[in-house]
Amino acid sequence: MSAIATPARTGRPATGRRAYSRLLPWLAVPALVIFVAFGVVPLVGVVFLSFSTWDQLGDIQMSGLTSWRAVLGDPGLLHALWITLLVMVVSWAVQTPISILIGVFLAGRQRYRSLLAVLYFIPLLLSQAAIAIAYKALLDPNFGLGAGLGIDLLVQDWLGEPVLAFSVVIFVVSWQFIPFHSLIYQGGVRQIPRSMYEAAEIDGAGRVRKFFSITLPQLKYTIITSSTLMVVGSLTFFDLIFVLTAGGPGDATRVLALDMYKRGFQANLMGPASAIAVILVLVGLAIALLLRRLGGRDANASQMEGA
Repeated sequence: MSAIATPARTGRPATGRRAYSRLLPWLAVPALVIFVAFGVVPLVGVVFLSFSTWDQLGDIQMSGLTSWRAVLGDPGLLHALWITLLVMVVSWAVQTPISILIGVFLAGRQRYRSLLAVLYFIPLLLSQAAIAIAYKALLDPNFGLGAGLGIDLLVQDWLGEPVLAFSVVIFVVSWQFIPFHSLIYQGGVRQIPRSMYEAAEIDGAGRVRKFFSITLPQLKYTIITSSTLMVVGSLTFFDLIFVLTAGGPGDATRVLALDMYKRGFQANLMGPASAIAVILVLVGLAIALLLRRLGGRDANASQMEGA
C-alpha cells in the first residue's frame, strides 16, 4: 500500500503574519503624529503660558506663579467653577433619562421609528452659535414667539433673570445633544439579546418590569460611556452660552470656558486664561477617571456580562 503524498507546507502564511505583526505598530504612527501635533503640543504650550505674562502684543515674560495666584485668589473663579459643575450635573440629570427613553423607543423594529430617528438627529447637525441666535430671537419678550402668538406664559425676560437664563441654557443644551446620546442608547439596547425579554415574558413580566430588570442593568456600560461624553463635553460649552447669554445676567451663566475667553481675549490676560485652561483639563481628567472607576475594574467588559 503506497503512502499518500502530502503537500509540503510552505512558510508563507506564518511569514505573512510575522510581517503584518512588524507592520502593525507603524500603522498607528499617523494617528500618533496628529495627536501629538494637535493635542500634546498645544497643551504643553498652554501650561507654559500659565507661568508667564503676555498681553498678545509684546514678548512673553516668564512670571512664575503670578498668573496662578491671580486666578486662584479671584472669587470669580470659584463662581465660574460652581456654574460649570451646576451646568454639568443638571444637564446630565435632564439628558440621561430622556435619552434612555428615546433610545429604547427607537430601538424598536417598526419602520416609522427609523424616520423619527432621522428627525431627532437633526438638532445635532446644527451649529451651536446658530441655535443660540435662533433661540435668542424666539425668546425675545417683545418680538419673540410668545409675543407673536399672544401666549403670556412665554412673554418673559428669559435671558434677563438668572434662574430663567440658566434654565434656558440647560434646555437648549439638552435639546441639541439628547439625539446624540439617544443614538448611543439605541445601539446599546439593540445589543441586548431578545431571549432575555422572551424569558421575562414567560415569567409574566410587563414592559415596565422588563425595562428596570433587563434593559437598565444591561445598559450599565453604555450609561457610563454616555455620561462620560456628556459631563466632560459640558466643560467646553462656550459658543452657545457666549451668543445666548454672554455669561449673564451678571455672572449667572459664566462658565469656566467663557471666563477663560473673557480673561484671555477681552482683557488680554493670556497667563490667567491659560491657567484656567489647565484647570479645565485637570477637572475633565478627574471626572473621566471617576466615571471609569464607577464602572468597575473592567469598564470595557461586555454589557452581556451576567446574562
